[in-house]
Amino acid sequence: MKNQQNIQNLFNRSIELKQKVLTTNAVEKIEEMALLIASALENGNKLLLCGNGGSAADAQHLAAELVVRLRSNVNRRALPAISLAMDSSAITACANDFSFDDIFAR
Repeated sequence: MKNQQNIQNLFNRSIELKQKVLTTNAVEKIEEMALLIASALENGNKLLLCGNGGSAADAQHLAAELVVRLRSNVNRRALPAISLAMDSSAITACANDFSFDDIFAR
């Protein structure tokens, strides 16, 4: 029973967060970010994504979806996107040999 209550609490927290987003200007900001990204891609730029820990995996996943395709029933051109966390060997070697501050500078 305690596990079910914990699961229900997690769902309720998720619902509360989504409701809060709808009552703030977050929707407007999300639209603004989407338009900026679309404009950058239309102007020949690429999208650089980053994250730490699980968010690095999310960045890799999103980059793959943009480069390949988001939906199997929609064929479109590849969108130029790169996850800065893609090369774990280079990232960890640089952090080890220099510092985490230098990873993307090199």
